[in-house]
Formats: sequence, structure tokens, C-alpha cells
Amino acid sequence: MSGEITAGVAYVGPSAQSHFVLCADCGTPIEPNGANLCVNCLRNSIDITEGIPKQAAINWCKGCSRYLAPPTQWVICDMESRELLAICLRKLKGLSKVRLIDAGFIWTEPHSKRLRVKLTIQKEVFSSTVLQQIFEVEYIIQGAQCPECTRLAAKNTWRALVQVRQKVDHKRTFLYLEQLILKHNADKDTISVQEVKDGLNFFYATKQHAIKMVDFLSAIAPVRAKSSEQLISMDIQNSTTNAKLTYSVEIIPICKDDVVCLPAKIARSMSNIAQIVICHRVGNQIYLIDPLTLTLGDISANLYYRSAFPPLADITQATEFIVLDIEPTSHPPKTAKGGRFLLADAQVSPVGGSMNADVIYHTRTHLGAVLKPGDTVQGYMLASSNFNNDAWDAMNHSRTPEVVLVRKTYPNRRKKSKARGWRLKSIVKDISGMSLGDDQVGLGRERAPEKIKYRGAGAAEQAKAEADYERFLRDLEEDEELRQTINIFKEEKRDNGAADMDESDMETDDEDEDELPQIRLDEMLDEMENLVIDSDEGEEVE
Repeated sequence: MSGEITAGVAYVGPSAQSHFVLCADCGTPIEPNGANLCVNCLRNSIDITEGIPKQAAINWCKGCSRYLAPPTQWVICDMESRELLAICLRKLKGLSKVRLIDAGFIWTEPHSKRLRVKLTIQKEVFSSTVLQQIFEVEYIIQGAQCPECTRLAAKNTWRALVQVRQKVDHKRTFLYLEQLILKHNADKDTISVQEVKDGLNFFYATKQHAIKMVDFLSAIAPVRAKSSEQLISMDIQNSTTNAKLTYSVEIIPICKDDVVCLPAKIARSMSNIAQIVICHRVGNQIYLIDPLTLTLGDISANLYYRSAFPPLADITQATEFIVLDIEPTSHPPKTAKGGRFLLADAQVSPVGGSMNADVIYHTRTHLGAVLKPGDTVQGYMLASSNFNNDAWDAMNHSRTPEVVLVRKTYPNRRKKSKARGWRLKSIVKDISGMSLGDDQVGLGRERAPEKIKYRGAGAAEQAKAEADYERFLRDLEEDEELRQTINIFKEEKRDNGAADMDESDMETDDEDEDELPQIRLDEMLDEMENLVIDSDEGEEVE
């Protein structure tokens, strides 16, 4: 029947309602726990941040802008970076007794010398009772000096020295080497640079920085390096020593435009090249060319120092000739290095009032691409010269040319006294122990100030240095490939009077300027170091 009620047995589970107890302090109903306290009373009675300092200090070096990472390491960190946060957390001693959940910086004024860090930690206070708390720690940035800056501030405290030497009578190699160092920023770890008679001295605070400079020099120039060590002090108990390291780097004494007489054994090993060759470029190797056949060759530093030989003559011993006639040796002409060198027969005569001024020499040259009748060129008179060279004395002179031409010259340049519109930087601030000011550059990099009067040997040395610098500047103007490896900066604008004089000179000498090699404006860089913006209050903001 539909109205009947069926009787049976049904299971009824426990009630879902939980039991509550009163907090022992405030009487608030709470779920039972080991402390019988509510969360607020538990926080008021137990402080899990106890033992963690709320204020600490970190050390910052003003010289190199690095922070001290305990115990002894100094690292570079940006503000509010992960590296700086790791250093701040490492300064808290009691942090290892709790569980760190989160950490982050709270913004502060950059000039306040304060850092604020918000921390979130957890700790088990009773069985099955974990308490979480958020608190703030303030760090005071204290100024300090790292060991490297301490040695830099003191005198004669370098730990490594790199001595760069080249046994030549000019400094064009070091002038070019200086520009390469500036372009690649290889002097960033250098304490100081000292210019001496035969080269440059680079002082460093660590051995690693000196080795880095030696590796850089080996990559850009043919060099040979040696090292020596001088013991300063030794701790017998800790087995530690304090020593100064010296690295001697010697550059091969062969430069661009030098004529070289190769030993017969080396000439045969270089595909039987002629013994009389010209050095047309110097990189990490010496690049040679035979002016009679355009045969190319190169010599590495290791090969050179196995049987070292000096150059036969350098550019300071060259004679100036005038080109009477020149024509290629064949049609089509024989070229090398992408048309840079062209083999040609030339008739030249010495320039000046010498005894051989009326003599015409017939020679073969590799400069057929740049020379034309009426040009002046520098070369070496081998037929009437005496050389103190073993390879020269041992070779057969039946096929030795009388004259070897090396580079084209521009005699109209000597009539010019106008200053160049570009300049170069210098890293040398010390010459033979004499410190230079900020407004004076190294020896030979510009003309000496009028207030400094050189006399005797000093005047002759300064004049020679200025001549080497002027020759180096001319090399930059004439060699576009050489200019691409360094940084050239625009010269600052002068006063209106000087500008008017320059404009008048340019109007009268336009024809001569077209013939002279010049550096284009797109090859120059703007000076950006001293760029400042003047604010409305008259203050300078860098």
C-alpha cells in the first residue's frame, strides 16, 4: 500500500560541528591547540623574531662602489638587486633558526645611506603550531675601503708590474699601442702608467690584472714575455708570502716601413722569398712584402725570437725622392692585397742639394697604385749605404736593388701650420717619476707648454718626441686601415677669432687641401666624458 511506513535501521555519523575552547588569556572561543591561546595572544606572548637584529650595517667602498660580502669578498651590486639582498641576509645572525618565507626591499631615498628589508619568517612554537610573522630590518651603509683601493690610495704599493719595451729609436709603436689600449679599455684595472725611456710601465694591484694585460699585448703585437718575482715578506706560521711580480714584455724591433734583410734560412722557409723585404704592416705578426715581385710573407713572434735579426734601416734613415716616371710592369698590372699594391717600374731622383741630386735611379716598386710623376716618396739608398748587418754581409748583392721605395710623402704639408680638427687621448700621467697635471698629457703627445723650458738634452729629447708624434699623426691621416683600429675625437671649438683665421686659410689653400690626406668627419667621435647639463639654479648636474 502506498500509505504504509517501512521500518528499518539507518547509520548516523558523528556531528560535523567542531568543539571550541576558550582562550586562556582573552576568553575568545578557539579551536583546541597545544597552547590554548588564540593567534593574537600567541603573537603577544611569543616573539619568533627574538635573536634576529632589527638593525645592521654593511660596508661600501667609495672608490670602486663595491659591497663587502662576508667574510672578505668585495662584489659590485646594484641598488635593490638580488646580490645586495643576499649580502643583507647574510649579515643577520639568527636567521638560521627560523624558516625564511619571503624577503624584499622597501624603497628609501638613494642619498639616505639606509636600506630597509621586509622579511617574512615562520617558526614552530609548540607541537603542530607554526607561527608566521612579518618584520622589518634597517641596514646602515658605512663607508670603507677595500684592500685594492687602500693600496691605490697609498704610494708604491703595487703588487704586479708590466714593463713594455721595444729597442728602437722612436716611439711610434707605443703611441699606437696606447690608442689600442684606450679603445679596448684595457687600462681599467691599471693603478698608474709611467713613461720611461724605452717604453711604458703598467702598475697593477693584483697578479690577475697584470696577466690580463700581458695576454692583451700578445693578441695585438708580436711580443715575448718573461716574468720574475721579488719576495717582500713571508709568514712562516701560516705559510703565506707577500711578493711583487714583474712581467717583461718585449716587442719585436721591426716597425712599419722598415726595410729588412732576412737571413737566408728564414727566407727559404717563407716560400723562398727575397731577402730584401719591406714591413708594410704590424699586427700580432710582422707582415712583409717583396717590392720586386709582390710576394707576401709573415713572421710570428715565436719564429722571430728563434733567430732574432734587427731591421736593416728604419724610416728615420730614409731619403726623399721625386718620381720622374712610373708605369706598370705588365698589362694587366700585377697587384696584391686587393689592389693596394701594384708592381711598377719607376724612375726617381733624390731631392735636395746632395751629391746624387742629379742621378736618376731605375727601380721596381710596389707603390704603383699611389704614385704618379711629380710625387715625392721616401726610400732607402741601398747601393751607397753601409750596414752593420750579418745577413746583409752574407747575401749575394747581384740582384739587390739600388733604391727601395717605401711610402708616399706630401711636401705641401710642411707649409701648413693650421691645427688639426681632431685629437687623441693619452693614458700617461707620469714621466720618469714626474707626475703630470690634468691639463698636460704625456711626453711627445703634444707640444710642451710654454711655461716649461727645456734645455740641453731635455730640449733635444722633447723635440725628438714631438717629431715622433707628428709622424704618427701623419700615419693616421694617410692610412685609413690604421684609423679604423683606434678612436679619434673631434677637437673642441675655439674662439671666433681663430675660426675666422681658419676660414681665411681654407679659402686660400683649397687646392692644396684637396691633395693632402685628411680624416673625414664621420670617422671622428664626440667627447662624452665631460658632458654636463646646467640646471636653472646655475648648478652643474653630471
